[in-house]
Amino acid sequence: MEQYFGLVPKLRWQDVLDILIVAYVIYRVALLIRGTRTMQMVVGLLVVAGAFVGSQLLGLFTLNWLLNNFLGSLFLILVVIFQSDIRRALTRVGTPTFLASHVTVASVAQELVNTAAWLSARRIGALIVLEQEVGLSDFVETGRILDAQLSPELLETIFMRGSPLHDGAVIVKGEQVLAAACLLPLSTNPNVNLALGTRHRAAIGVTEESDAAVIVVSEEDGTISLARHGELQRGLSPEDLLGILVMMV
Repeated sequence: MEQYFGLVPKLRWQDVLDILIVAYVIYRVALLIRGTRTMQMVVGLLVVAGAFVGSQLLGLFTLNWLLNNFLGSLFLILVVIFQSDIRRALTRVGTPTFLASHVTVASVAQELVNTAAWLSARRIGALIVLEQEVGLSDFVETGRILDAQLSPELLETIFMRGSPLHDGAVIVKGEQVLAAACLLPLSTNPNVNLALGTRHRAAIGVTEESDAAVIVVSEEDGTISLARHGELQRGLSPEDLLGILVMMV
């Protein structure tokens, strides 16, 4: 028995640290690309890699030659395809959004509430979607990609009357505004109040298909509402909205 134990290399503390660092980096990369087209590209590359291994095992020489030449330039292909994602990831290294497991919840919630209160006071309609665990890339692609830092000034400018991006929803993920002028599905629930307009029905609709939350500001009376899990909470004060957002952002 001892001779077999001698064949197994001794695990050092450096090896454990190495494994933990690599696992954490993979986890952060997975969070970065979750719900985006990049994730679909990664799946496609895994399929190609699987086909390469399969062609070797099955003796498919022509297919193996083609895939071998393709994978030989894989590094260059990855840089070209993922250049924007790589640039965004590198800019986040060393920042709280990369090193911390959560963004600064209080500041994000406060900025969203400040925006909703400002829009409400001026009766400017708004639809702000807060992405949670389920990715919203399908809806992001229907609008204009921004990938900008969240701020009340940016959101207020987007929804100002006459803005080319005001007609549609803004999708927010953490501290980033992903896109504006996005199209959302309308709720098909027959129990939804018929008095609700398109903006509110769209807010309910996207929360029926995902775990997102949606802040809605009515253009008619400035009422602030929050849609979650297919239900709409109306008549929220900025303080009420802040309390809810702090618990979920």
